Amino acid sequence: MLRLGAHESIAGGVSKAFDRGVQAGCEAMQIFTKNNNRWTAKPLDPKEIERFHKRQEETGIHPVVAHDSYLINLGTPKDDLWEKSIAAFIDELNRAEALGIPYLVMHPGSHTGSGEEEGLRRVAEGLDRAHAATEGFKVMTLTEITAGQGTNLGYTFEQLAAIRDMVDHPGRIGICFDTCHALAAGYEFRDKDSYERMWDEFDQLIGLDRLKVFHLNDSQKDVGSHVDRHTHIGQGMLGLEPFRMILNDPRFDGLPGLLETPKSKDLHEDVENLRVLRSLVA
Repeated sequence: MLRLGAHESIAGGVSKAFDRGVQAGCEAMQIFTKNNNRWTAKPLDPKEIERFHKRQEETGIHPVVAHDSYLINLGTPKDDLWEKSIAAFIDELNRAEALGIPYLVMHPGSHTGSGEEEGLRRVAEGLDRAHAATEGFKVMTLTEITAGQGTNLGYTFEQLAAIRDMVDHPGRIGICFDTCHALAAGYEFRDKDSYERMWDEFDQLIGLDRLKVFHLNDSQKDVGSHVDRHTHIGQGMLGLEPFRMILNDPRFDGLPGLLETPKSKDLHEDVENLRVLRSLVA
């Protein structure tokens, strides 16, 4: 089965996320490695990196996955924002590498009017720049399927495959599959037949071996809405069945399945969502 967990806060330092992970009942976890709403951050303190490794060893929570800042847009036609985004993404790769994090999840970006083809080309070129600046790094970039809201890119398997095909080092690119985004993007997978059809298509276009992380979120909006609104497991348009099929699919054994659902400070929502998910495992 999947290693279940959630995105947890790093308030007080990246190592503090493990306390919250334990409180929520995480086996795996996702974090930001810096303030998500700022372009820059102070470099990670070597002592905090040490504490991070120590807490990871003590808690056994693995893998820890990083998510980049939502400010970054590698698909933009604006050169100043593009350069700023590349520099910020290089910093994200450096931070993840320093923490020994294997995967950095990113939204491909938005073309904001330049068109999808040009936007995807721009994303690939931006990734090439970032990967050239971080040669030899172990951290893998994961492009996440998006809901396709507005001019967002990466809402079809074809687009995710195109980015990987265009980059200089495709081996450094993997995929993050978000259940809410996939439904909103137009992928139907709520019964056995549609579920199998969708994964067959994914395998043909991208390859199941490139899938490294699941974001497990129910969706407030229905299939093809192109609206990105997460809600609690079983309380949205997906219902429980797609999660049951993913959790019991032997092809995905050992992959992290991470919640990005609404929560309050005491994390009782994470506890409950993880309980629901675990109840679906045969």
